[in-house]
Amino acid sequence: MFNAASAASPNLFPKGSIFNNLSRAGNKQRIFSFRYSIITQKHMIDYIKGELTELAPARAVIEAAGVGYELNISLSTYDELSVLTAENSAQSRLYVYEDVREDAWVLFGFASKKERELFIHLISVSGVGGNTARTILSSYSVNELVGIIANRQDAMLKRVKGIGGKTAQRIIVELEDKMLELGVGGMEKGVRSDNSQLSTLSSKLSEAGEEAIAALTMLGFSPAPSKKVVKQLLEKDSTLKAEAIIKMALKMM
Repeated sequence: MFNAASAASPNLFPKGSIFNNLSRAGNKQRIFSFRYSIITQKHMIDYIKGELTELAPARAVIEAAGVGYELNISLSTYDELSVLTAENSAQSRLYVYEDVREDAWVLFGFASKKERELFIHLISVSGVGGNTARTILSSYSVNELVGIIANRQDAMLKRVKGIGGKTAQRIIVELEDKMLELGVGGMEKGVRSDNSQLSTLSSKLSEAGEEAIAALTMLGFSPAPSKKVVKQLLEKDSTLKAEAIIKMALKMM
């Protein structure tokens, strides 16, 4: 079984080899980077299946074989997991993308292979990192996003935090032809988003509102603007659930 600690150990390569000698000669950082690139060329985890022990709009924890795996998730995946929770399902499965760096090992979880594949396409574009890709997938469903890219609706992409005009154009240019490979049926021609004026803010938030603000903060938004938008949405409809609030807020910020 792979152990991250052993990957950094000088004993990974045979004693006396050029790699071991380089390490002992004081080039530990260089050789570690070399070992790291070898180890991470292929990801090990395809999916994780087990008991869903924690669930929030931006993260989930699945326990499998006594180990709890924390995964960063999109709102689309959160919706799917919420249904399983409501049905008291004992087992959940998330397809995994491993973002392995020298300073972190982050897992992203997806309810479907198609969502994961779209995520991988997004992060292949210069200027789009894992968190930005997750925010895009939280703003639009897989079908909506495929339609937006296929129909070159860069204005819709620019509504997502962290996506400027140039990045939106790169996403469309680089991914337009790849959308058909996903095999997503019923391609939509994008979605509409309405701008509205902010109203007077109420002083108290519901539990769903607090949960939405926490999720928006985890997605990279500042707490103050997040709270302002969430309050506006709850003033219009106090019965909104957290996932609905977040989806609507993402299109307003």
